[in-house]
Amino acid sequence: MEQQINYETAIKKAQLVERNPQFQVDPMRVSMHDETDIIHLAQEIQSADKMVRNSTSQKLVVILDQIKMLQAQAIDILKESNENRMLHSVACNFNKKPGKIYHLYQKSTGQNYFSMLSPEEWNNSVEQTYKGSYRLEFDSSWTPIDKIKEHDNKLKWVEQCMDSIDSGAIAAIDFNSLTNN
Repeated sequence: MEQQINYETAIKKAQLVERNPQFQVDPMRVSMHDETDIIHLAQEIQSADKMVRNSTSQKLVVILDQIKMLQAQAIDILKESNENRMLHSVACNFNKKPGKIYHLYQKSTGQNYFSMLSPEEWNNSVEQTYKGSYRLEFDSSWTPIDKIKEHDNKLKWVEQCMDSIDSGAIAAIDFNSLTNN
């Protein structure tokens, strides 16, 4: 609801242009003619101030949402990094090769270790707990077996983007295909 503005407030808010006595111009031609004109001008300024404030608020909300999203991504990256470091330090009696899947187990003593044998390949004589399977990636990260397809789809999309750039067809990159996988 618009706040009523009196003439004195309107004069202050309207910021009228100072008159220059050097010019020989009729003051009535270059100034407001009555009080309602000045009040109307002040109301326009007040309305514009509100719109600018609302617009600025909305832009700041968008930035706040982006900050929160970036914070969440940073936390996810740090968790992933910690998990990758932990998996690299797990006991292992062979050289791990990128692109291969390794199976994580825990012995009854509490020691975690990697094996090339899947749970189906073990006989029941070994007392151990299966903890998960991971593929070692070429960037030394680990992908849980249930996320390999999603990871491969992302890499495929990236490769298509790179091919598009190489062929000069950048506009043909399909960003929707990544979110639909």
